[in-house]
Amino acid sequence: MKKFFAQREFAIIIAIVVMIALFTIVNPIYVSGANLIDIVDQSTINGLLAIGITFAILTGGIDLSIGSTFAIVIVCVGKVLGAGIAPLPAVGLGLIMGFLLGAVNGLLVTKMKLQPFIATLGMMSVYRGVAYIFTGGWPVLNMPSVFRKMLDGDLIGDIPVSAIILFAVAFLGWVFLKHTRFGTYLYAIGGNEEATHLSGVPVDKGKILAYAICGLAAGLSGMILLARLGTGEPTAGQGYELNAIAAAAIGGTSLSGGKGSMLGTLLGAILLSALKVGLIVAGVDTFWQYIATGLIIVVAAYFEVIQSKLGTIFVFRKKA
Repeated sequence: MKKFFAQREFAIIIAIVVMIALFTIVNPIYVSGANLIDIVDQSTINGLLAIGITFAILTGGIDLSIGSTFAIVIVCVGKVLGAGIAPLPAVGLGLIMGFLLGAVNGLLVTKMKLQPFIATLGMMSVYRGVAYIFTGGWPVLNMPSVFRKMLDGDLIGDIPVSAIILFAVAFLGWVFLKHTRFGTYLYAIGGNEEATHLSGVPVDKGKILAYAICGLAAGLSGMILLARLGTGEPTAGQGYELNAIAAAAIGGTSLSGGKGSMLGTLLGAILLSALKVGLIVAGVDTFWQYIATGLIIVVAAYFEVIQSKLGTIFVFRKKA
């Protein structure tokens, strides 16, 4: 219990509680049940993207193409649904596409030895262009109601299916990272890739899988947005990578790799959503959301620096 209170996740929970209290003072409607459910619901898209990118960041990399992967899956799944394909096979197709598009990024990073920033920046443009070419720049329309209810309907009362999906994916991510061999490998790769390679760990395979999972999460979140809106735009997902990185950084995922948790990432996504909904409830211009998100990334990154310095001082004093 003492260990949990000292962790980043506990600090985020306190920040969320304080934020809820402050926005409730400004506007009491903020703490209503419907609004709290809306906060969780609004965090679904960003939360899934953040969970996916956490895997890439843990290896010491980054994936800037998740927004474009998001768009390709949206338009392709929208097209096959419009052609009369049943919703379940269409969802399966979207998941496979996301996984494969992410794996391509992993291959560029591992086999072609490209820097993750450069590789995914290039594929961000390529994937976005494919989405435009596939649709001619036009949105896909008229999604079947069965598909929409399957991914974004209400499950129990006002609790949306998408929120259940978010928590289920976060749980699976936690199991993968904490209770599988590859999860252990990902932390080791991000912590010291050369030493991990020398110890016989399949580094390339771990990285490819991390990027593939990142693409899989992007594909799933894209389909949820498609179900939510009922239309799919080839422009969808632009700038979403910023929010995903912010959520992961807030949650304690070190941008240099080797450190992070699913719970932290999930809480980071909920905190961002709570902030954005709070600004709207408080009547603040939505343009301030961009400033708030950018500042949060800087503060979260600097918090890692402070933690590192404090850890060094503690170790030095202990040895002394």
